[in-house]
Amino acid sequence: MQLFFKRMLKDERGNALIFGIGALIILLGMAGLAIDGSLLFMNKSQLQKEANAAVLSGSQELTNTEQKVTTTVQYILSAHKDSASLEKINIDMGKKVAITLKKTVKLTFSSLFGFEKVDVRARAAAGLATIGNAVGAAPLGIDESIPLEYYKTYQLKVDSSDSLTGNFGILALGGPGAKTYEENLRYGYQSGIKVGDIIETQTGNIAGSTRSAIQERVDGCTQPPGDYSLRNCSRIILVLVYKPYNYGGGQMKQVQVSGFAYFYITNPMSSNDTSINGVFIKRTGLGSYVEGSKDRGAYSIRLTE
Repeated sequence: MQLFFKRMLKDERGNALIFGIGALIILLGMAGLAIDGSLLFMNKSQLQKEANAAVLSGSQELTNTEQKVTTTVQYILSAHKDSASLEKINIDMGKKVAITLKKTVKLTFSSLFGFEKVDVRARAAAGLATIGNAVGAAPLGIDESIPLEYYKTYQLKVDSSDSLTGNFGILALGGPGAKTYEENLRYGYQSGIKVGDIIETQTGNIAGSTRSAIQERVDGCTQPPGDYSLRNCSRIILVLVYKPYNYGGGQMKQVQVSGFAYFYITNPMSSNDTSINGVFIKRTGLGSYVEGSKDRGAYSIRLTE
């Protein structure tokens, strides 16, 4: 046997074979580690996507109840068939929600060396940010100097004779005229408005246009009245928060946008009404944060980590 190995060491072909086997083992080891590494990376990436989706959805309910936040997070994870991965959830109502997900991954090559499985984790957090840039606002506004009490009845005055002396302003988004106003009230103004923009006020008698649009919005919400947490209720409108900008001739001609607020229409308007009855609510919606936005309960959501 010793003679055999001596011959192998003297024989260059034997040396090449030994080196070849050694190189093959190294290559196989590298390939195995690469496979396990890729497996861990894919699982980590998928887990992170699930965590991001769960907190973004859950944060939409941060203005409602903690139970709704938890239920929404669990629903999203269940939709990804990964409910068991939820290791920890932290909820700070009105601010943010954070979760940690954990999944145990079975290894292939590394199991030969005693490493059969590895735990991978993903953490994500999302929170609320005051809306300062949005699409879909109604042509109505509230002076920023007026204090708001959420869920208390307010009246949005829409009669031109008293709109300037009342609590609310009528705005000409996209141009003046009753037709443009009514379309914007019915569907929302489809161009972006942001904090700092200067907006013209609406003149003329538009109470009639308001009644028909409000009636359509009330009729379009099939959910029971008073449930402010519903996401797709047409009774909910986004209105502007403003500060006076250009006053002249006994009339407010222009205002400057300083924020946004959500208003829930509680009742349709009668033929004699010159005001929209409703309550201001805290709610999340589409939009983005702008520095200096007034916090009036209208929030966007964003990942914070």
